[in-house]
Amino acid sequence: MGTLDPIVAKPLAVRLIPQVAADYARVLGLRPNQRSLGLLTADNDDATYVSIDEATKKADVEVVYAHSFYAGARHASGLLSGEIIAMLAGPDPESVRAGLDAALRYLATQALWYSANEEGSIAFFPHVISQTGSYLSRLCKLPLGTPIAYLIAPPLEGCLALDAALKAAAVEIVSYTAPPSETNYMGVILTGDQSACKAAARAFQETVLDAARHPIRY
Repeated sequence: MGTLDPIVAKPLAVRLIPQVAADYARVLGLRPNQRSLGLLTADNDDATYVSIDEATKKADVEVVYAHSFYAGARHASGLLSGEIIAMLAGPDPESVRAGLDAALRYLATQALWYSANEEGSIAFFPHVISQTGSYLSRLCKLPLGTPIAYLIAPPLEGCLALDAALKAAAVEIVSYTAPPSETNYMGVILTGDQSACKAAARAFQETVLDAARHPIRY
């Protein structure tokens, strides 16, 4: 593992419930037309969050539940737990299967973390989404199709890099997760036009890399 080598998240379990039990649907708050449910766990939460948002753009599904687990994948409750569980609901098994397929493709090819040092012991996520799907739009209270920079890093590196990102481009914070999160990282979602989001993500990346090279410098 070297600096800026990609880190690909791994799906751990993916299952489909063709017809959700009525009482379970009630507890989940499903609408009458949401009869099928897809379940997904993976070893990285933020990569999964952006991937299930992609699913809402590619299939007739809605994210009805998604939550990170505490302390990270290395301290998961079981072999198939990882860092997150997500649920996609849709009108039929075919729609949910299409949503799960879209999420898994994005997880494997687009939702990439990167190593910030040669040892691979510092990882970060400088991700830009050109158009939000229904999930992240709802989470951030943004119009559907808004550009965002979805930025995650360890606590000090991330806090330092967030300041640099805000100074580098005309972006604003729409979601902020102060350290420590459930997985002991920090996170922020910024919005602006697409070029500004890309510039903010570049500044975030360069500052995380600099902090990894020079952890004590003031």
